[in-house]
Amino acid sequence: MSDFPGWHGTTIVGVRKGGQVVVAGDGQVSLGQTVIKGTARKVRRLSPGGFDVVAGFAGSTADAFTLLERLEAKLTATPGQLARASVELAKDWRTDKYLQKLEAMLIVTDGTDLLIITGAGDVLEPEHDVAAIGSGGNYALAAARALMDGDLTAEEVARRSMAIAADICVYTNGSLTVETIAPRG
Repeated sequence: MSDFPGWHGTTIVGVRKGGQVVVAGDGQVSLGQTVIKGTARKVRRLSPGGFDVVAGFAGSTADAFTLLERLEAKLTATPGQLARASVELAKDWRTDKYLQKLEAMLIVTDGTDLLIITGAGDVLEPEHDVAAIGSGGNYALAAARALMDGDLTAEEVARRSMAIAADICVYTNGSLTVETIAPRG
């Protein structure tokens, strides 16, 4: 099966600015050189126990949903503690034989913390209040960082950086899902 073309797609960006955090993701899913779907929803709002979290994922959809379910369970066990739940998820992901095979990455936020969770056991709080993952992640990251110094809102930075990534990365499109969350309190 080595000739089977790989799945590509997804750019997710998280921007924290002006008391809000915005997570935006494109809708493109590609198989090789073919766009399979242009309107996939890769940014979701989770509410375990009434505690709001926004999550965006890149990678295999089934794998990402498995990770989101596990994250919800961790958040239910540690209400209001996104960082702790994320570290617990990353530990499981790295050590569990089943989870180790999952191919996805997550950006998660509760409006205060903005984190990237990887299968390598990493829980990273990005510098400069911008996080990005996926095929066009580096393009969105560079664009968002450049836009952060201006008068744009978090949502405007996220939308413009995603538009720039979509212009550069063939695995990213302009069909966006955008979720905004304010800090608890």
